Amino acid sequence: MIITISGSPGTGTTTLARALSVQLGLSWVNSGELFRKIASEKNISVKEMNRMAEKGPEIDYLIDDAQRSLAKEGQGVFEGRLSGHLLDADLKVFLKSDLRTRAERISKRESKLLEDACQETRLREESEARRYKKYYNIDINDLNVYDLVVDTGRFNESGTLAIVLAAARSLQCL
Repeated sequence: MIITISGSPGTGTTTLARALSVQLGLSWVNSGELFRKIASEKNISVKEMNRMAEKGPEIDYLIDDAQRSLAKEGQGVFEGRLSGHLLDADLKVFLKSDLRTRAERISKRESKLLEDACQETRLREESEARRYKKYYNIDINDLNVYDLVVDTGRFNESGTLAIVLAAARSLQCL
């Protein structure tokens, strides 16, 4: 079974993907980690890496190719902003929440001021939206590719996990 977990920064994609992979005994592939790993290998910040990625599709394509290659194994939880658009999956999940809630989570996680987290998150999302439209002709706000959309501002971690587990397990019965 292949499951994709997508969503904006701070929606809980990592928390959900990690828990889901444990519960279902599947591997977990985090495209954000792949992005950060490439930035680290280039000895640059994630912010600088985003700027580089806006100049050409090569970085995004590296991450996409890695995901596609791993998906050929036929199972796993794939976490990434475009995973739901790029992979043929049994279940495609999108997590959403309002900007303020997400910024609060990010500021807490990264020990930043709320205002800084809010501004950085908004700028990052704008950058990614431009890239995805330019390189893939994907409108990141079009949720039609997803089987399930969960508002993580409304449901806590365990509630979100329960919803997605129920959906995944119902598919395994087919």
